[in-house]
Amino acid sequence: MAGEDSDGSSVVLVADDEAELAKLYAHWLDDSYEVLVATGGEEALDLATEEVDVALLDRRMPSMTGDEVLSALRDRGIDCRVAMITAVEPDVDIVEMPFDDYLVKPVSREELHSVVEVLLSRAKFDNRTQEFFALASKKATLESADKDGASDEYERLTTRMSEIRSELDETLSQYSSEDFEAAFRELPSESGFDPLE
Repeated sequence: MAGEDSDGSSVVLVADDEAELAKLYAHWLDDSYEVLVATGGEEALDLATEEVDVALLDRRMPSMTGDEVLSALRDRGIDCRVAMITAVEPDVDIVEMPFDDYLVKPVSREELHSVVEVLLSRAKFDNRTQEFFALASKKATLESADKDGASDEYERLTTRMSEIRSELDETLSQYSSEDFEAAFRELPSESGFDPLE
């Protein structure tokens, strides 16, 4: 990967204003990745370079929220995979946010490792396919939070997924089933989405 450090490890940025929690996440991950820790949004942006492969952002941080950090990352053209890890229950506002995955606190060590592994595996796909993965994750997140009702946002999400899926059928066939299993490992099975169909 482009962001790998000199010993070949992928680089993960952890941003959470709860310093002890940020350190815990770093401790959980530092056996497998180079981990950068920020305890605020501004610090996260200072650490965010093209070397970062995955960013794990808390949505609720004082002075600069995770949502604002996410927007600034995208404005700067930093193309790392992003998961929001937060106590904020997901709602349809997440549909338009340019992240790849969403975890609600508390998260376990296994969940944290899983989301990083999944996002790293998704990075090998092209932008269109990555958009499809992100939409699938948002759909599963909303469904698991019972937020998949008759909202315009949810309808747009499912319509967009269908459009991209039909465009990508040929592209998707170029990847192995192992690639898909790695890219969708953490999606709840009850989402009803099977990327291999």
